[in-house]
Amino acid sequence: MYKIIDFYRIRADDNLLLFWIKEIVIALAIIGLFCGLALLLRYLLANVAPRFTAYTRTDLSDRLLKRITHQASLLVFFAGLYIAVHSLPLPDKAQLVTSGIIFVINVVILTNIAFRISNVLLSWYGARVMEKPGGGPDRQILPLIEKVIAIVLISVALIIALKHFDCDILSLVTALGIGSLAIGLAAKDTLANMISGFTLMIDRPFCIGDRIQLAGGQWGDVVDIGLRCTRIQTADNTLLIIPNSALCQSTVTNMALPDMKGKGRVNVAVSHGSDVSVVKGVLVDTALELPDVLRDPPPEAFFMTLGDSALNISLFFWVADYNKMFATTDRLNTLIITRFRNAGIKIPYPTRTVILEKEE
Repeated sequence: MYKIIDFYRIRADDNLLLFWIKEIVIALAIIGLFCGLALLLRYLLANVAPRFTAYTRTDLSDRLLKRITHQASLLVFFAGLYIAVHSLPLPDKAQLVTSGIIFVINVVILTNIAFRISNVLLSWYGARVMEKPGGGPDRQILPLIEKVIAIVLISVALIIALKHFDCDILSLVTALGIGSLAIGLAAKDTLANMISGFTLMIDRPFCIGDRIQLAGGQWGDVVDIGLRCTRIQTADNTLLIIPNSALCQSTVTNMALPDMKGKGRVNVAVSHGSDVSVVKGVLVDTALELPDVLRDPPPEAFFMTLGDSALNISLFFWVADYNKMFATTDRLNTLIITRFRNAGIKIPYPTRTVILEKEE
């Protein structure tokens, strides 16, 4: 009797052993199949695909292939590993932990692939922006877009991973929403500046390097457009930091638009005995002697006012780059003094004639 029981016990153990050997062989076959597919995919992406991308106009496809080839092959391999482990008749807890870890690895790899693709696209677009003048705001907004994409991808990956383990996503999203509302109310001024900064980057009222004048009269060159504030370098080499919300709500004059040309003005005063037409001709001819003064539009001189002791005449001229305005004005004033001296045109001092009448 005992011999019969031992026989059936040994027979059952042999069947169980054969069953596990069969399941392990199937799992290894699946892993081997997907490993071969991963190697094949890597070979195709590394050696075959570049032959077709060589006919494209840009190197974007080549850069994409280079960044995702290794990760794509890893994704195929771990996908096969997940299927193989999932096919094994493991206990529920062991199955959940083992397959869950591999699932999380697959989600991480897939998220990494998506981030690499977005990074290559943004880098490619950023390189094109660098070639264009006035692409400053785009260069500023690209890091922000990259961070937003990273946050979105990580959030999606986290939700997928938690959903796989049957976690309550709704309560988590609700808690995050309430927390975001509290943070938004506490930091409304900061958020207003951030939204205004995003608006400045999209609307482009000015670019980095542009010279702008504020409603209060301050002016300078834009050196940075951030999320919270904009930095302006003034003429005396100081940094003016202005909140973005204040810029969006005030009038800003962009001296760099519609082009870089700048208009200068030189005011002179000549004696009452001077010939106005001669003075105006000397001013215009003097301006044309400087190479930085544009011929189109040409410089012009106008008789502005009749003063008590002088005739006030203004010379208007244009330069191709407003950054050269101060240097051109300096050379022009120096040259005007010389030309007036040679032409006998006098610049009078303020005088006042007092007539004393003798009382009889």
